[in-house]
Amino acid sequence: MPRWPSRRRPPEWSVAVVGALAIAEGAVLALRPRGGLLDARAVPARDYFGAAELRRARAFRGPQLALFGVGGLIEAGLLALLVARPPRRLGGAWRAPRAAGATAGAALSALLALAPLPVNAIARRRARDIGLVTQSWGGWAGDVAKSTVIGALLAAAGGAAAVDLLRRWPRGWWLPGSGLVVVVGAGSLLLSPVLLDPVFNRFEPLPPGAARTDVLDLARRAGVRVGQVYEVDASRRTTAANAYVTGLGATKRVVLFDTLLGNFSRDETRLVVAHELGHVHYSDVPRGLLYVALVAPGALLGAALLTRRLAPEPARAGRPGPEVLPALALSLGVVGGAVGMISNVLSRGIERRADAFALGLTDAPEPFISFEQRITLRNVADPDPPAWQTLLLGSHPSTVQRIGMARAFQAGRR
Repeated sequence: MPRWPSRRRPPEWSVAVVGALAIAEGAVLALRPRGGLLDARAVPARDYFGAAELRRARAFRGPQLALFGVGGLIEAGLLALLVARPPRRLGGAWRAPRAAGATAGAALSALLALAPLPVNAIARRRARDIGLVTQSWGGWAGDVAKSTVIGALLAAAGGAAAVDLLRRWPRGWWLPGSGLVVVVGAGSLLLSPVLLDPVFNRFEPLPPGAARTDVLDLARRAGVRVGQVYEVDASRRTTAANAYVTGLGATKRVVLFDTLLGNFSRDETRLVVAHELGHVHYSDVPRGLLYVALVAPGALLGAALLTRRLAPEPARAGRPGPEVLPALALSLGVVGGAVGMISNVLSRGIERRADAFALGLTDAPEPFISFEQRITLRNVADPDPPAWQTLLLGSHPSTVQRIGMARAFQAGRR
């Protein structure tokens, strides 16, 4: 009888990672908006932007994206080097492995923050040259120092927790770990607005005036409890304009850039506020936390099996210590990056729904279009990036897609 060649089974970690991505896709399908959307009309970018404006945006954004990719490769390369040739000080027996995990986590975080600094400085110089950055180099260095210290402190806690979980449950740590991820995510949403954000910016309650009146009027008409409304001093760093919703429960708030309030018309600002109220109306922040809860177990299982494959042999054979952290960080980066790309599909749907909500609440498609034109020019953004870029990296619809939604809204009300 002929002997057929045996079919090799795929590695466990690869099956788990594929499963994690499938779970992420399922979570997107379960949580995606099913109503309140507008199908965008196809509109060419050249109808709303001049040829010189398009060339300027693409000449700026293309290299910026490449520099972003180089920075990511530097971080991944550093982790891969630490996995292939782990420092001797990470190995051996530790009297206090959790404390060692905290030290290693902090050091690893600082290395990952500092390694791509030259590339980040080049990207910042280009943004400064084109007029997007207003902050001095000294101010930027101060921000880097603060973010590095905060990141190291958080990574120290994460490193200690990771070593503790790995030693208690060498094979099943991913399950309690996924619960910890959700708790940390909820805690971050709750506490970041009052503990971390003020470290980098000054937030002031929006004072009485037309803008505050508009916010309260729109919130009343939308039937939502807006929480607090703040103005942030974004102009100390950038000329870009933006707004966002953050916080959870008692810390829920709408934040408006001072560059938005000072440079856009009242109708345009009302649309931005209405968009953010749409996120509140549909509970999009808790929805994001639910997405994390759904995907965390599968993602951490995939990361756990990949970590086991990459970790040094002594860590796989016995009770692991801080020597496993580079492999864990690399595994989390690989799996988390892939899951993050899938989550962008959900994010784009949520943003489309918030746009439709804003158009319905304000009934102002022309100011919506003028705002999209002006903010795109102000932020030196590409209004119509390549499809692959939007698919993989885009958390929001492109400018031309948003203008197309406004045109569809106009056509629907005739």
